[in-house]
Amino acid sequence: MQEGGGVSCAVAGEAPTPANHCAGLLGLTINPPGSEPPAERIGRLVRESPVVIFARRGCCMCHVMRRLLAAVGAHATVIELEEAAASAAAAATVPALFVGGLPVGGLDGLMGLHLSGHLVPRLREVGALCG
Repeated sequence: MQEGGGVSCAVAGEAPTPANHCAGLLGLTINPPGSEPPAERIGRLVRESPVVIFARRGCCMCHVMRRLLAAVGAHATVIELEEAAASAAAAATVPALFVGGLPVGGLDGLMGLHLSGHLVPRLREVGALCG
């Protein structure tokens, strides 16, 4: 936890850059001093990024989610929650996937989209696929 009771996380995903929208790292502190409240910042990140995954380091379902998205060519912003920020209640909802600002759910939601043939068209629609 950061000073002042904020939530912090480490970002391990890729975010668009002007030179190449398929590469680059995103640094994020959820509650830097004098900034917007954490809930608003998270909401803005989800709205502004085509694909966002909230994950925990070492979570096998998070790894599978990242690998499936990478296999179809999607470059997601991955927010790895620190252990201190991932309470027992939050752990039940991680991984959490958002596509185009809308919640998809966990790995089961992603797999449902993929197996139904709707994943790639949805990713194209929100601009998450390169090429």
